[in-house]
Amino acid sequence: MEKPPLPGDDDDVPRLEESHSAMALMSIDGVESDEAGEDRPAWDSKLQYVLAQVGFSVGLGNVWRFPYLCHQNGGGAFMVLYVMLLVVVGVPLFFMELAAGQNIRQGSIGVWKHISPRLAGIGYSSCMVCFFVALYYNVIIAWSLYYLGNSFQYPLPWQKCPVEVSSNKTVKECAASSPTSYFWFRKALDISDSIDQSGEFNPLITGCLLAAWTIVCLAMIKGIKSSAKVMYFSSVFPYAVLFCFLIRGLMLDGAIEGITYMFYPKLEIWMEVKVWRQAATQVFFALGLGYGSVIAYSSYNPIHNNCHRDAIMVSTINFMTSVLASLVVFVVLGFRAKNIALECVVTNVGKMAEMAASGSSEHWWPWFNMSDPKSVDLQDYRQWYSHYGNQLGPNITDCDLEQEMNKGVEGTGLAFIAFTEAMAQFPASPLWSALFFLMLLNLGLSTMFGTMQGILTPLMDNFKLLGRHKTMLTVFSCILGFLIGLLFTQRSGNYFVTMFDDYSATLPLIIVVVFETISVAWIYGADRFLDDVAVMLHWRPPVIYKYMWKYVCLLAMVGLLAASLLRMVFKRPTYTAWNHTTGSESSLEYPGWALVMLSMLIVTACLPVPAGYLHSLLTQRRDQAEEDESERHRERYSKCHSAEPELNNHRPLLDEEGSRPSSTFLVLGVDHYSPLPQQEDEEEDTEL
Repeated sequence: MEKPPLPGDDDDVPRLEESHSAMALMSIDGVESDEAGEDRPAWDSKLQYVLAQVGFSVGLGNVWRFPYLCHQNGGGAFMVLYVMLLVVVGVPLFFMELAAGQNIRQGSIGVWKHISPRLAGIGYSSCMVCFFVALYYNVIIAWSLYYLGNSFQYPLPWQKCPVEVSSNKTVKECAASSPTSYFWFRKALDISDSIDQSGEFNPLITGCLLAAWTIVCLAMIKGIKSSAKVMYFSSVFPYAVLFCFLIRGLMLDGAIEGITYMFYPKLEIWMEVKVWRQAATQVFFALGLGYGSVIAYSSYNPIHNNCHRDAIMVSTINFMTSVLASLVVFVVLGFRAKNIALECVVTNVGKMAEMAASGSSEHWWPWFNMSDPKSVDLQDYRQWYSHYGNQLGPNITDCDLEQEMNKGVEGTGLAFIAFTEAMAQFPASPLWSALFFLMLLNLGLSTMFGTMQGILTPLMDNFKLLGRHKTMLTVFSCILGFLIGLLFTQRSGNYFVTMFDDYSATLPLIIVVVFETISVAWIYGADRFLDDVAVMLHWRPPVIYKYMWKYVCLLAMVGLLAASLLRMVFKRPTYTAWNHTTGSESSLEYPGWALVMLSMLIVTACLPVPAGYLHSLLTQRRDQAEEDESERHRERYSKCHSAEPELNNHRPLLDEEGSRPSSTFLVLGVDHYSPLPQQEDEEEDTEL
């Protein structure tokens, strides 16, 4: 393929084709392509920008999604696969978005409209996805606020089951589950048994949601000038808490077992397509690709900032944060699993002691001391059970720590059930609980700031009226988000959070990134894009990026899109519901109206891409028709204008009667006033 010329090299460079931008990303002397970029806000320092990018990319998924995937999909083998996909797919796409935003100095709408007007819908799809994500993400922040408020009491309210006042017995729902599960599902959410049972609004969670949107609004009201200052705390504080938890967790019994189960490699897992799909999806969402927030943040950078180094640095920090969070999670979960296994040993030894006291004599009586069940070692019990377990009745069970660790939990189940259960057993548990939920709050807020920036920046850049009223736009967006977010504060709200999390972002974002890659690598041209980046950075990035964008990344994203579509087609969408009667969770299929709703979420988020293409096509045809009509008018005018001299040359100035015809005056006009003196001068010359 012939390399396209760099715009601005000479005057003979042909114009871009209709599918290309009307101008290059940047002129050769480094002047921004958009004049509005001259008075564009900017970061106060490089540190401020890095903290903002890291704060957006490092979110709740690093804490409660990556550790679960790592444990369920082969431990160390999944990490190796993740790093490989991060290097081959994640970093090139992340670098592409950083370079595009920094070069064009626009939000997602302006960037893709500038590169290819027919793909302007990409930016609008990014805004729609950001809006959907912001709706339910702030609900998670509201839950964190609720738990943070309940952490300042001792004992913690989820440490023990409540007692019914009338019967003085433990509440059945709590007895059938656990104190942490009961507090989460009944006290915090007051959840219904299915998505069909909406119920009334939860006043406490509604108040926390209002507080969450108020925090976001106040932090975003002055644009990056106000949100960046908050980033100094919200981006750094979680790391301090994670290191504190890691140091404390390594001192707990069961910590080494937890780390062992996390990193133990299972290479055979690489043969499963599901593992590749989950690893690619995690890379995709960990870096925040397709949201437009990466583009928005980089658009406030100096034009010659080294965005290539930023891409590698932020990606590395993101991965290391995921590893750090995984260590913390599995150290704590190992402690929790060890305690559950030891409680199992105590219970079973106690049962055997009762059997021995009743006079029963069996040859399989254990060799350890049954008079003190708490002194029995877990390994001794398991060794004994492996020899005589098949001779025991159903009342005596195995106490397998690995089985407890295999009960993988993710998402809200990890944060609000498993982790809270472990922290309740810590010394000074209220302190650790407050630190943990304050960390979740800051992780959520830093990601929320980037998500909102992905909405506000493109709108303000593309619509000048909104750009002149930034404060009103921010306040209106937050009010609208709160009002729609009331959907998630009713008793069935958790099920809608699951729906939005599973379907409103995944498929639309993959489609967005596919079109982003096509527009840069094929429509604008990878060589041409690298030329523009070379002018911006003062050095040319490695040519390997050209092939990564054109083939590897594009094929990987198309493969991920196909895998996601096939999974949706062949596996009916389900959600996990809470049954208050049994005190357990069960998987239910979405009802018909919910299937329509989740389908509308996907369609609404994807629709701007084809709609933008059709709008550009129709606008181009209309403009072409108007141009053709104007051309015809110009042709008729030029024909009439060219006919006038011919008419003037043949018409006499005077008629036969010696008078000036009335019609010739308007036609001739002043054109015949100037030759008359020349004729008189000629007559005078002849007389001389």
